Amino acid sequence: MIPEDTQNIKQYNKVFELYQDLGIPVDQKAEFSIHSLLNLHNQIPYKSPVFRANYYSFIFVKDGKGNYTTDEHTFHYSANTVYFTNPGHLKAFEFLELHDAYLVTLSESFLKSNVHKDVFKEFPFLLAETIPPQTFTPEGFVEIELLYTQILKEYQGASSFKYQIIGNLFVVLLLKLKQNFWTDYYPLEEGNRNSQIVKTFKRHLEEHYLDLSSGDTEKHFQVKDYANAQSLSTSYFNQVIKSKTGKPASTWIAEKSLGQAQALLKNSSLSIKEIAYQLGYREIAHFSNFFRKHTGLSPSKYRTQRKDR
Repeated sequence: MIPEDTQNIKQYNKVFELYQDLGIPVDQKAEFSIHSLLNLHNQIPYKSPVFRANYYSFIFVKDGKGNYTTDEHTFHYSANTVYFTNPGHLKAFEFLELHDAYLVTLSESFLKSNVHKDVFKEFPFLLAETIPPQTFTPEGFVEIELLYTQILKEYQGASSFKYQIIGNLFVVLLLKLKQNFWTDYYPLEEGNRNSQIVKTFKRHLEEHYLDLSSGDTEKHFQVKDYANAQSLSTSYFNQVIKSKTGKPASTWIAEKSLGQAQALLKNSSLSIKEIAYQLGYREIAHFSNFFRKHTGLSPSKYRTQRKDR
């Protein structure tokens, strides 16, 4: 049950931050992680506090049962189940039985850098707000288990291509989910009016950055532009986005710009000036200041460090 007063609910950018607060040590060195839930939770039943997570999580339950809550929706699951949650929502989970289950977490930057550059266009169900668990046949779950156990093996290995391999395996996993459950899914029809505002904003945000990267626009949209696109006042628009997601629209925009910049610096041969221009910055100094503010590194230093890994 999500409490009515959500002002003091904590937000976590990585899963190790959540488990640190829960008193459970978790190793996480990158924007991707995979862990056995049985290793993390040795006392069952277990019920988590309510929190916000600024990352994607996928849970693969081969043997267990429990429930999870996303905003006002609570879902129950049992064996051979897969479910996922995306950033920004109020969440809680409860394990009633737990024998064999794995948790995968990853950031949007990881999705775009290692999984698919147009990941939300290829897999629009990742933007879903109401995400019920999906139950496979035992035979179907075996195929999923083969994929996430191979991902675990790569994650525990020392290959210099570790995350590229994991990214490609994750594409196959997402295609399996899409094939079985989400072929015709587009998330714009679910939810109430405020939910629609949030989902439309996320869609506009994604479309705008695709337009920037393809050269179809040069303008860097601000909060008022996204509010105007839905014929809403900026103050009301911001109020809805913050109340539904826990962070203002300006933070969503900054995080989107940062994720795009990190992906381009890591995976493209574009100059820093070209990347800045592609993201709507006419002055490279403004882009560099923005990037340094959010990462503590200059764009060139970030690119050098990432290429050394």
